[in-house]
Amino acid sequence: MKNIQRKGNEYVVLVTSNNKVIGTALKLETHNQNTPLHRGFSLFLFNKKGELLLQQRSKKKKTWPLIWSNSCCGHPLLNESNTDAARRRLKFELGIKQSTIFEVLPDFSYRVEKDGVVENEICPVLIGFSDQEPQINKDEVESIKWIPWQKLINDLKDHRTKYSPWCILEANLLDVNLFRLGYK
Repeated sequence: MKNIQRKGNEYVVLVTSNNKVIGTALKLETHNQNTPLHRGFSLFLFNKKGELLLQQRSKKKKTWPLIWSNSCCGHPLLNESNTDAARRRLKFELGIKQSTIFEVLPDFSYRVEKDGVVENEICPVLIGFSDQEPQINKDEVESIKWIPWQKLINDLKDHRTKYSPWCILEANLLDVNLFRLGYK
């Protein structure tokens, strides 16, 4: 199966529950009440101070507009690694061209719904490091802020509705696993 990504049309890679590719579909047509399982990724980007970059999703986004979320997320292209997809989206969304990225939770998946839009993804979680100053793409990102990790974890407990559901799930998993992985 070849990659059918075309300029102006974003596609997602459809998969089975075992992450076997079964096809591709237009991203905008896919995210609805019957969203099929597809590949995604989520990146949590840290600077040399140990602060996490959060982004507020653009008001133009179909899914979760103006909600705060992890640094960057998206969909890998057919035959594209998750780390390459994260680098591509970091550059597109935040203008960050230099980063070091590691996949730390390869088997994460989730399904959530809001306002008739369903996210249904096998979504590996990545951690990245960069000291490059972000330059936001206003079609993708409304605002950004750097915060200490523990501040995010505390805020997730007190203000759950201001964050994307995948950010909440992933951050809590990372918080438990970061100690084990030696990143904290």
